[in-house]
Amino acid sequence: MKTDDLGIPRFTNKELVNMIYSGHVNKCHVVLCEQSDDVDKFNTAMEEQGFDKLQKYIPLDVDEKTFDGVCQSEWFMPEEYKAIDVQNWVLNKCTTDKEIARASQELIEFKKRDMNNLLRYMIYLVDFMRENNIVWGVGRGSSVASYVLYLIGVHKINSIQFDLDWREFLR
Repeated sequence: MKTDDLGIPRFTNKELVNMIYSGHVNKCHVVLCEQSDDVDKFNTAMEEQGFDKLQKYIPLDVDEKTFDGVCQSEWFMPEEYKAIDVQNWVLNKCTTDKEIARASQELIEFKKRDMNNLLRYMIYLVDFMRENNIVWGVGRGSSVASYVLYLIGVHKINSIQFDLDWREFLR
């Protein structure tokens, strides 16, 4: 599977056939295909079988920031989470000067990347999972380098304790 510059997946004919044979034909109607694929032939066969047609891939004429903004505006997040002051919420979880310094440094970088809304959503998501007894992982990959994500509860790896460099996450 390939993705375009915005991360929208595009599937080849072979990938679509594999989806159908693996029992996922019900998901094919949301797949975007490249213009060069035989979408018209595929759609004729789908129509004969009574299934939804595929959409042809049409690149969106927007920049990444606009696209991300539209996607984020469609996230479900209760109003009380949308109003969270992320900096105060995170810093109130800190108990030492070292923790405050580390969290402050990371928060500056999150803000530079316009990621405060993402952090609000992560707070909501972790709260939702706790309230509904949903189990999630201990932590893996570069996310464990972020002390802010540790404070939110996304993972259980204290990056200060293990002297992990937060830059590993925010590259």
